[in-house]
Amino acid sequence: MTKITITKATGTWSVRAGGAVLGESKDALVLSEGNLPDVIYFPRSDVAMAFLDATDHSSHCPHKGDASYFSIVTKSETIENAAWSYEAPKDDVARIKDHLAFYASDKVTVEEI
Repeated sequence: MTKITITKATGTWSVRAGGAVLGESKDALVLSEGNLPDVIYFPRSDVAMAFLDATDHSSHCPHKGDASYFSIVTKSETIENAAWSYEAPKDDVARIKDHLAFYASDKVTVEEI
């Protein structure tokens, strides 16, 4: 079985897209899963949800549960399915409930500031 650990991220983390700061948090979480790159999860309360539109896309992880996706809407474009959240995560990863993660790309920056 894949080992998943969730710890509090050190420092302050931000997520930006389209020239705007979508979120900034001192309470972000780091999820480590096997050999995959670590993923930063932002508390939903620290993210400007007005920039996010829920999509019909979903995925299933046998370890975490069902993920819902969001597109980021900027002034110039919509970045499809760029963020995800586990609305009802499995008990082992319950800490990520009410958190969002973002796909870092050339259009979305997730970084410690």
